[in-house]
Amino acid sequence: MISALFGLGAALSWGTGDFAGGIASRKVGPYRAVFVTETLSFLLILLILPFKAEAFPAIHTILWSVGSGIFSTFGLLSLFIAMQHGRISIAAPISAVLAAIVPVVAGIFIDGFPRGILIIAFALALVAVTLISKEKETADSVPISKKLITFALLSGTSFGVYFVMMNRAGQNAIIAPMLIGRFAAMLVTGSYLLFGRKSFHIEAGNWFPLFLSALFGTGGNAFYILAGQSGRLDITAVLSSLYPGMTVILAWLILKERLQFSQWVGILLALVAIALITLA
Repeated sequence: MISALFGLGAALSWGTGDFAGGIASRKVGPYRAVFVTETLSFLLILLILPFKAEAFPAIHTILWSVGSGIFSTFGLLSLFIAMQHGRISIAAPISAVLAAIVPVVAGIFIDGFPRGILIIAFALALVAVTLISKEKETADSVPISKKLITFALLSGTSFGVYFVMMNRAGQNAIIAPMLIGRFAAMLVTGSYLLFGRKSFHIEAGNWFPLFLSALFGTGGNAFYILAGQSGRLDITAVLSSLYPGMTVILAWLILKERLQFSQWVGILLALVAIALITLA
């Protein structure tokens, strides 16, 4: 129950953060958006550090954290690029399908084969994400480009690896994995901007969505680590990968992106999957 609640909290937080970051990336570009988001997240974690005492992390925690930060960056960059080439409500769910599959496979080797009710719940969750990503073609529909599909799939794979690595990094700590991971992410994106002689400038009107992306992204990481400490990797990752549901709902409410009947069915199935996992 506790693991499921934390996993759901991660999904809600990440979905909100991805929506805000996707909006900002359309104006400032994906690389600057990710760099600023990761930097703000790093600073937010530094503010928490004095209030949460932890022992210095072991070498394996540091290595897993660095890896998770790098793959998280690749995933976020790919997702923001996908969002630049199409609708947010399409890019996020496609990414989430692979983000869920990778840790489920890894979870079989780490935690053993899941019980029957969990297999049903995982299947429903994957179907839910797929339905959420389906869009009916209309006369005014924006075509789903190959770049959107390519970068959304790359994003999902990267996030899936991140789920596994952060789960390993966060077994005995909360703050250290997030802080190290964000620092590694800052170095990757900052180096690209610096050596590529790209501008670091962010116009005043774009800071608010970037801050929201950092705030909710940090919250999602914390919820995910807590979920991983109290439950199976596959349960934690599958629930966390439902984040597109929140992204799609926000796109519907704020951007007025229309949802098809199949997408509403997908959201309903996601709720059923959450209930089954909670009861398991």
